[in-house]
Amino acid sequence: MAVAELWETLKQSIVAYTGLSPAAFFTAVAVAAALYHVVSGLFAAPPPPPPRPREEPEAEPLPPPVQMGEVSEEELSQYDGSDPKKPLLMAIKGQIYDVTQSRMFYGPGGPYALFAGKDASRALAKMSFEPQDLTGDITGLGPFELDALQDWEYKFMSKYVKVGTVTKNVTVEDRSSAASTAPGTSEAATEAEKAPTTTTTEEKPREVPAEAVKEKEAAAAAAAAGEGAQEN
Repeated sequence: MAVAELWETLKQSIVAYTGLSPAAFFTAVAVAAALYHVVSGLFAAPPPPPPRPREEPEAEPLPPPVQMGEVSEEELSQYDGSDPKKPLLMAIKGQIYDVTQSRMFYGPGGPYALFAGKDASRALAKMSFEPQDLTGDITGLGPFELDALQDWEYKFMSKYVKVGTVTKNVTVEDRSSAASTAPGTSEAATEAEKAPTTTTTEEKPREVPAEAVKEKEAAAAAAAAGEGAQEN
């Protein structure tokens, strides 16, 4: 009811002030708004051009992997990524792989940076980041840990290039201990020491005196003679 009264009051006001019917008034307002929009669009400044995309510098191609051959653990530690000019190397079960293409993971600041420049077989098998596990010694690992290590090795063999092997330095003490623990060596030596030394000597025939020989011959002759006499 109030809306109808308000609408009637508005129509009367439009007719009183403009002399137009409400329909003609609203039509004129709509045409004026559309005309203003068109005219303002003709004189408006053009929009600024979109910003040009920044050209990112192209990444330098990685150098081809270099075969290292046999490398000691000390030499392998020099390829931990601290020198960007050197390749990034890592070893599993004594086999060295070039992981330079994954520097974001194994390079300085990466989640696996501790493994670079080392044979981290034990750490990978146990998924450990403890310093004592950053070694290639896998003695004492369980079957599940060995399976995990095997999976890592397959992954590296399929993704990275093998460039060498790790050689371990054998000290004089290690050699002596290895020789002492060699199966059968110490036992054979002990038995050889304990075995008595035997000397073979040829037995010489005993010398029989000539008198004893003559007595035997005489006794045999007498016996033969006695037998002949009994037969007669």
